[in-house]
Amino acid sequence: MKSFNPPVRTLMGPGPSDVHPRILSAMARPTIGHLDPAFVGMMDETKEGLQAIFKTENELTMPVSAPGSAGMETCFANLVEPNDKVIVCINGVFGMRMKENITRLGGEAIVVEDDWGNAVSVDKVEQALKDNPEAKILAFVHAETSTGAQSDAKTLCKLAHQYDCITIVDAVTSLGGTELRVDEWEIDAIYSGTQKCLSAMPGISPISFSERALTKVKNRQSPVTSWFLDLNLVMGYWGKGAKRTYHHTAPVNTLYGLHESLVMMLEEGVENSWARHQSNHELLRDGLEAMGINFLVNEKDRLPQLNSVFIPEGVDDAQVRATLLNDYNLEIGAGLGAYAGKVWRIGLMGYTSRKENIALCLSALKDALGK
Repeated sequence: MKSFNPPVRTLMGPGPSDVHPRILSAMARPTIGHLDPAFVGMMDETKEGLQAIFKTENELTMPVSAPGSAGMETCFANLVEPNDKVIVCINGVFGMRMKENITRLGGEAIVVEDDWGNAVSVDKVEQALKDNPEAKILAFVHAETSTGAQSDAKTLCKLAHQYDCITIVDAVTSLGGTELRVDEWEIDAIYSGTQKCLSAMPGISPISFSERALTKVKNRQSPVTSWFLDLNLVMGYWGKGAKRTYHHTAPVNTLYGLHESLVMMLEEGVENSWARHQSNHELLRDGLEAMGINFLVNEKDRLPQLNSVFIPEGVDDAQVRATLLNDYNLEIGAGLGAYAGKVWRIGLMGYTSRKENIALCLSALKDALGK
């Protein structure tokens, strides 16, 4: 067995995205204890940084010591109880995973379904809320990574509250890359991941819970089914003040990386990051359309950081992606579900979202398609 030295790739798939050298450097700093006063101080700064980029003052804003899927499960495990009716919107793979969480927790999933590539239908959601007055939660994906469709989180959350529902929102691909305002839009529970628009490594899931959501957690009739993800326990470690209760050994060096990514995001400015992702998307769009490559999602609902495009007729999907990887060290993503072999997913997230990467992608695609 020998040391592993990975190839140097440009990651333009659906995630992970390229990790900034500053973040890689931060992760190489000396490991200290997860209850060390210096580390506790960094934990507080990390929470404040997450509050700033989520645009929230929620006290319960923290990183879960596991990837975005664990952030999803944290939200559902703490908020869904047996027999709870939960309206769940499915317009891609990750809405399906939400439904899976609901049923495994003993809840009843009421599905609002839209075609893959479309945003969640506000009208369909309103009808489901009218038809199910006993529903307690509305769950939807803000930025559907499987298609590149973005839904109207602001309107959906407002609608949910009109019918006395709290909301669970998947922001794994949207945080840092497109407009997201937790407090202004009154989002109740939200989760994301570090490996997309935060330019950081996989393995951490930022979450935030409103007071409305915490009230439901505190008034549960049954214990949270997961010990590790039970927020009543986790907050003893991630709560306020210097005194912390041991819950688990945090991934110390990985959190150094998240902390550095938040420093960088705040240096750039969250709104400036949103604008950068949008302008780079437009540059990529113009280049792809000039090559005759068209988008799956209509322009109004299109994510700037995740571009799903149709594979030209007669082109071998796997062969093109292999050429990009082998000849250019460039990774783009394959389609999922019904779109497997029909679309490519090209990511422009975080540190990856740079003009030189767009130029590389366009020239490499021209070469691969020519072959």
